[in-house]
Amino acid sequence: MDDINLRAPAYYINRELSFLEFNQRVLDLARDASVPLLERVRFLSIASANLDEFFEIRIAGLKERQERGASGLGPDGRSIAEQMAAIHVRARALVAEQYRILNDELTPALVEAGIQLLNTKRIARAEAGALERYFEREVEPVLSPLGLDPARPFPRIQNKSLNFIVKLDGTDAFGRDTHLAIVQVPRSLPRVVRVAADEPGMQKLVYLSAIVQRFIGKLFEGMNVDGCWQFRVTRNSDLFVDEEEVDDLRRAVEGELAERRYGDEVRLETSHDCPGDLTQFLLEQFQLGPGDLYQVPGPVNLNRLAAVYDLVDRPELKYPPFTPGLPGRFTGHADLFAAIRDKDVLLHHPFQSFAPILDFVRQAARDPQVLAIKQTLYRSGSDSTVVDALVEAARAGKDVTVIIELMARFDEEANLSLATRLQEAGAHVMYGVVGYKTHAKLILVVRREEGGLRRYCHVGTGNYHARTARAYTDYGLFTCDEAIGEDLHDLFMQLTSLTRTPKLRKLLQSPFTLHETLLLKIGRETEHARAGKPARIIAKMNALIEPRIIEALYQASNAGVEIDLIVRGICALTPGVPGVSERIRVRSIMGRFLEHSRVYYFHHEGHEELWCASADWMERNFFRRVEVAFPIERPKLKERILRDLECWLADNTNAWLLQPDGSYQRCQPHGETPLTAQQVLLERHAEA
Repeated sequence: MDDINLRAPAYYINRELSFLEFNQRVLDLARDASVPLLERVRFLSIASANLDEFFEIRIAGLKERQERGASGLGPDGRSIAEQMAAIHVRARALVAEQYRILNDELTPALVEAGIQLLNTKRIARAEAGALERYFEREVEPVLSPLGLDPARPFPRIQNKSLNFIVKLDGTDAFGRDTHLAIVQVPRSLPRVVRVAADEPGMQKLVYLSAIVQRFIGKLFEGMNVDGCWQFRVTRNSDLFVDEEEVDDLRRAVEGELAERRYGDEVRLETSHDCPGDLTQFLLEQFQLGPGDLYQVPGPVNLNRLAAVYDLVDRPELKYPPFTPGLPGRFTGHADLFAAIRDKDVLLHHPFQSFAPILDFVRQAARDPQVLAIKQTLYRSGSDSTVVDALVEAARAGKDVTVIIELMARFDEEANLSLATRLQEAGAHVMYGVVGYKTHAKLILVVRREEGGLRRYCHVGTGNYHARTARAYTDYGLFTCDEAIGEDLHDLFMQLTSLTRTPKLRKLLQSPFTLHETLLLKIGRETEHARAGKPARIIAKMNALIEPRIIEALYQASNAGVEIDLIVRGICALTPGVPGVSERIRVRSIMGRFLEHSRVYYFHHEGHEELWCASADWMERNFFRRVEVAFPIERPKLKERILRDLECWLADNTNAWLLQPDGSYQRCQPHGETPLTAQQVLLERHAEA
């Protein structure tokens, strides 16, 4: 054991390539004929959106490092240039697979189900008249074609916007030869449009790009259009705020948001038939190389296919609807505070309703005994029902304090708007800690009761977002445990005043105690195994890449600890390597819901410890964020989560096993009864 280098590159999977493997699993669901058809379309759009964000953030970050001349190897032993080359090979294969699924599988299946997705070539004479009128009435008035000449340089192109490069022949209104024009399509126009069908039982939809392409000649009267091709540019979308120099975080974020649409270019997508001279022209305008070009046989923005799911009202082609349940503790209690006083209450979303969280804040707003409400908000949506409840509380005269994270990626604008609403209602709004994103999920309600003040708490693994609570799996704990209440008080004091907190009693916190405590707990299981005692670790999370945690898990495996990891997304740990990780198994669960909960289990000589947390096992979560892990101590709740963990580990249908070479292999029942963990949990909570 001592002569094994546990940080050797062979034992680490490249994080970017691991993300692309995750996106392959999403595509596997888009291909899966057992998945309802419109859900497959939705999975395809999700895969496309994931890939967009991958280029906007991860590829953009690598390009920045490359341009700065950064040297050094990644944990997997690759240079930046080698990483980029490998990533582009894998990304191109994924893009090709996306369009193959769309063109060869989903489009024919949709036609068979009575749904036609029309592109330019498929628009028949029967539809052309109605679409021409639509173009003239709804599209043409908002288009501003730009002929290119020395007085009209190439325009600024917004991130991920739909554009056309048009080849022209003839003279313009001023008698000059004009050869090229750019048409930018505003985001205000719907990307998929419903068309009246002339066949009974048939529903027809058409891409906006097809409509523009079909009638683009109307924009260039007196000239011939020799060709028209879609293109789209992806830009660096990571906000840069100099945290050492910033005086006003809100103003700095607002300024950066205005520039995000025009960050550095990282990828160019064009129609597959766009001529070589025009693609080269576009690459030069965006200062990109041939390796950054992706030519695609279809719409350049597949994540717009999400609109198809919303436009088509065919319940039989979607997952069956379900009604989230309520814990028995709440069904018999109109007074949530009384229910929580009686016993801790665990919620498991989306199988159980998000409504009790809203009711908790609303009841606090209306209860004359409640003095204060404190809450963290990371992502809550632009039309947040949670914020509605907090506004009601502030207007009712409660002392409301909200820590709202302005740097929550792609939610910055929504969070700025919500902060304004809360401030106008009279709430105290703080923007977290510069340099440390506040990612913890916390609510603290202070209530005056007989005998003194009592603290009621909610701590969770997921965001206070009513819409995603129906799509993401997360745990949330209601408790009035005195120690946890004191810990939350200290945490909010730290976040508002920036003072040091005393050592927390029960909670673990990043960036202070979570990482070192997890290392100690992994080390304790390692020592138990070396002493010949049973030792086991089960951990569920979204990502695992932190080197010291991985090294500790390798040491535990070598000592004899049985380790099961349920990692939905990126995993840099290599399982199944003889002498290094042969007792480690890594699986990813993918399905109807996004697996988002974080759970850590340690056997601890039979004194089982179970934690839920807001943190994945990544460097940013341990060292650059405010995160919280909370213990599950009530035996019945602990038993329930352990049953859930065993259910995820038994999934033989929607689980993929990570192989030592970094690829994933989908589980198959092989004579066993097919078991889908998410379906089992749906049925279990429906019965309850």
